[in-house]
Amino acid sequence: MAFFEETKEDGVHNGLWTEKYRPNKLSEYVGNDHLKEKVQQFLETGEVPHLLFFGKAGTGKTTLAKLIVNSIDCDHIIINASDENNVDTVRNKVKGFASSMGFKKWKIVILDEFDYMTPNAQAILRNLMETFSQHCRFILTCNYVEKVISPIRSRTQEFQIVPPTKKDVAVQISQILGNEEVTFEPKDLVPIIDSSYPDIRKIINTCQLNSSKGILKLDTASVIDSDIKGKIVEILKSNDAKPNKWKNIRQAIADARVQDFSEMYSYLYDKVEEYGNNNTSNIILILSESQHKDAVVVDKEITFMSCIIQIVAL
Repeated sequence: MAFFEETKEDGVHNGLWTEKYRPNKLSEYVGNDHLKEKVQQFLETGEVPHLLFFGKAGTGKTTLAKLIVNSIDCDHIIINASDENNVDTVRNKVKGFASSMGFKKWKIVILDEFDYMTPNAQAILRNLMETFSQHCRFILTCNYVEKVISPIRSRTQEFQIVPPTKKDVAVQISQILGNEEVTFEPKDLVPIIDSSYPDIRKIINTCQLNSSKGILKLDTASVIDSDIKGKIVEILKSNDAKPNKWKNIRQAIADARVQDFSEMYSYLYDKVEEYGNNNTSNIILILSESQHKDAVVVDKEITFMSCIIQIVAL
């Protein structure tokens, strides 16, 4: 992820730390050294292929895409597919940009959160990638690469963005707090990092939210209980009556103020042998279906609780 030396625009800092410490150069991008070497080769030759960056939220996928377009001679457009994900977006906005006259060597389309793009829209995009391949490149970012259709994946070079370790995150956060002249207790960083890791963007935002008058004051209400996932597994393993299990899990989620459930499904999958008894295969199917729904529904808590109720009912 990308944190680094502070950046300035016209001598004025941005208010948000996530923007203030976003790298402006590839050399400032921390981690994923194997990928940085490949990207550096692209920049040196000026030949950028279609790219697909995938990995967990907040780990620097969009940052890397922006670094690329800011480092080469190109016109570019950035589209957030979580907001614009249908056929009309591709036919009108993307095609309109790709087909327009440009004055630079390349046109580059960044499609952020591409896994939100509908299958029909992805199919049309595949044709555009071929039609305008002489002068237009596409950089796609997503959390769930399995939601990208095979014809798109076969036309891109795929790279997984791997988050830094918690220790590395703590070092970088300490540097940011130091630059901001914020005093803090190292132990206070532990729940902040644990609650949101590997979403570095969220960790930085939480630190800024809890910093006031030069002091990091940990507000437990703003930090998700770092052990909430473990608590859910313990409840599932318990001998409580089935109605009590899902009610206790619902209460634990409310107490921890969970908003992002995406990591829950992966954790429950990893621990399925501990609580699944003889229902492991059925639980995995339930988790898979619920994780897919989580990416597209508005109320993610309802989806997660529906998942829990199905698991408890087995």
